[in-house]
Amino acid sequence: MNFRNKQDEVVDINLTPLIDVVFLLLIFFMVSTTFQKSSEIQIDLPEASGEVEEKKDFVVEISIDSQGRYYVNNRVLVDKNLATLKLAIRQTIGTHKNPQIVISADKNSTHQSVIIAMDAANQLGLSKFSLATKQSKEEK
Repeated sequence: MNFRNKQDEVVDINLTPLIDVVFLLLIFFMVSTTFQKSSEIQIDLPEASGEVEEKKDFVVEISIDSQGRYYVNNRVLVDKNLATLKLAIRQTIGTHKNPQIVISADKNSTHQSVIIAMDAANQLGLSKFSLATKQSKEEK
């Protein structure tokens, strides 16, 4: 018979390898993840009925958001002045002859901001333009 006192061993879980694995997974996901900043213009177009117009080869899109900021082919302008808008349109057109001008205004934008965009296009000799809308839900 063995009457020795058994010494209770302290059960210990070694967390060092677990922490190493977690850090390796963290580094893997940080390196393999791509961070892409999406900067899409948020415009809620008004609804209208009508036919969809075919686009020409070169299109200049003047977008107006609900705060009245102007975008020319998805590039934001520094201010809301007519001269700045005309310069941006002129630079975008370059040497193209008779481009299609599309004005996309948010349904909450002011009437004045749409008139300024139309005036800028007209002052540059671009009298043919269209206003972008989305189809009404009844017609779909």
